[in-house]
Amino acid sequence: MDWSIQQVAKLAGTTSRALRHYDDIGILRPTRISANGYRHYDELALVRLQRILLLRDLGLGLPAIGEVLDRNQSPRDALTGHLGWLRQEQDRLARQIAAVRSTIETLEGGEQLMAENMFDGFDHTVHKDEVTARWGADAYAQGDTWWRSKSAEDRSEWKRRLSDLTRDWVSAAESGVAADSAEAQSLAARHVEWLGSVPGTPMATGEAKAYVQGLGEMYVADPRFGENYVTSAGGSAGAEFVRDALQVFADTRL
Repeated sequence: MDWSIQQVAKLAGTTSRALRHYDDIGILRPTRISANGYRHYDELALVRLQRILLLRDLGLGLPAIGEVLDRNQSPRDALTGHLGWLRQEQDRLARQIAAVRSTIETLEGGEQLMAENMFDGFDHTVHKDEVTARWGADAYAQGDTWWRSKSAEDRSEWKRRLSDLTRDWVSAAESGVAADSAEAQSLAARHVEWLGSVPGTPMATGEAKAYVQGLGEMYVADPRFGENYVTSAGGSAGAEFVRDALQVFADTRL
């Protein structure tokens, strides 16, 4: 049994365009293509798509997802790992729900709030030390407040913008365009605009140029960030392309 691309898009809550893109970059091939040109997917393809969507929820870029999928790991073992993460998230959300419910009941009963119980399951500080060390405590505080104030829909949209930008960077790097080309500089402008959407960063001060250049260097030096820009050829060429394009943009526009 297999499903058409339209059926899969509807079942998975994605789009046919996204599925075609996954085919183009090689992370999800259709099982067969019918006489009318439509893509069809079998059960194994659906399992692979499920893994892709789970990895995207973890925040991985598509190049990194491709590397994970290419590892010699059975779908069952991989999904078992995903399930462990989902259970941790389930536990965290359950603790958040319980904490909020307890706060509501305490307020309704006119009782005294127990501060030590109010924030069970709330952990927004995983990058606090690193951000504070790089850009100061105020930068972290502003960014944290901004992120907390966003709705789940707004957070998803923000992540989608980043995912689209990352995908376009990789595509441009693979196409071989120069870092100072119009296409690369258009991406650099989008990247800088995205950086500027986060309050508390040096983008709002006179340090924007150094900030953008420093991030570009970090994409190459730190594999946690560089893996988002890995091209099909592998290595650090993708991250170097992003760095060079941002350098040109910073020199000419900031």
